[in-house]
Amino acid sequence: MYTPAQFQETRPEVLRQLMRRHPLAAVVTITPHGLTANHVPLVFDPSAGVHGVLRGHVARANPIWRLVARRSPVLAIFQGPDHYVTPSWYPAKLAHGKVVPTWNYAVVHVHGTIVWHEDPAWLRGFLETLTEGHEAHRAEPWQVADAPEKYIERMLTSIVGFEIAVSSLTGKWKLGQNRAAEDRAGIAAGLAAEGTGDARRMIDLLEGPLGPAT
Repeated sequence: MYTPAQFQETRPEVLRQLMRRHPLAAVVTITPHGLTANHVPLVFDPSAGVHGVLRGHVARANPIWRLVARRSPVLAIFQGPDHYVTPSWYPAKLAHGKVVPTWNYAVVHVHGTIVWHEDPAWLRGFLETLTEGHEAHRAEPWQVADAPEKYIERMLTSIVGFEIAVSSLTGKWKLGQNRAAEDRAGIAAGLAAEGTGDARRMIDLLEGPLGPAT
């Protein structure tokens, strides 16, 4: 990923937070038929391995687990908030007009190698962790144990799990750091006036703890 110095994000806690908030990753693999991308919710365990481990699962009917060998290189892409930026938001437009549109966004790229898991105990443990993480905020969280045991056993045979041993995490926070302070303020004001959900999420990114390092 092309990442100019001003857009680099290296704080581990910031990268992990984006991965937790936006867990649906594009997992890119190389197969005998070429590049393949699968969109999978992932769980990051920073305590496992040297640089952490990503865990997920795919449908057994998905041929990817047969096509991609153990220890093959993979790339997982986590997409955070993004938004179009119009030149009309820049005070520089009125000053000299030398401005063009752009797109601001935050992403994390995770490189690593993959291994596959078919063991029912591993799969169940992973699904319980995945479910608990996404149900925790609910008044009455659903649990794997809420479903009939025989049903869960049958469902476990229809999936294959995987782990990605992380070799590197790369963050790119393109949020106007290359613009003058008044232009960055113009971006924030323009997003606020826009008032959409995407605009609010971008404002939260600009102003919150996941914003660019200063």
